[in-house]
Amino acid sequence: MKTKIIIGGKEYPCRVTMGALLRFKRETGHDVSTLNEGDVEELLTLLYLCVLSACKADGVEFGLTLEEFADSLDAQEMNSFYASMASGAEKKTVKKAAK
Repeated sequence: MKTKIIIGGKEYPCRVTMGALLRFKRETGHDVSTLNEGDVEELLTLLYLCVLSACKADGVEFGLTLEEFADSLDAQEMNSFYASMASGAEKKTVKKAAK
């Protein structure tokens, strides 16, 4: 899974943490398992919270608001994050099936 993301020319840690999932539920009012993949706002919010949470966990300063984050985020970075999430989920499924 992707562990770094570049936002506005600066590299930040990025990963799905329990804190990111908790923040997502509090922010949106629903669990990430019901994420609407067609809703750009939800996709951006989850990615933002993954960066925010990973930065907090790693002691990296991150002072962007969601809007500032979205303004500075390259669409390719967002696509790469979600592609790595899908790839990680496929690998876990394959490992479970192999057991």
